Amino acid sequence: MTRFEKGRTYKVNSICNHECVWTFEVIARTEKTITVTDGKEVKKLRIIKGLSEMDNRECVYPLGKYSMCPILRA
Repeated sequence: MTRFEKGRTYKVNSICNHECVWTFEVIARTEKTITVTDGKEVKKLRIIKGLSEMDNRECVYPLGKYSMCPILRA
């Protein structure tokens, strides 16, 4: 399984607008969570176990879980 790495930057596009891109840098990680920053705020995010196993790479909801929310993948 592909895992998030501390110090790397990851990007995710909006489902509705491909020009809208969010960028997050992983600043810390544990076995079940990652801590990311977008340059303005720091968030601690839980790794989604079921989706990560199905996708074979770690996944998180960086902006919260809602209809058509972006999913950040390692």
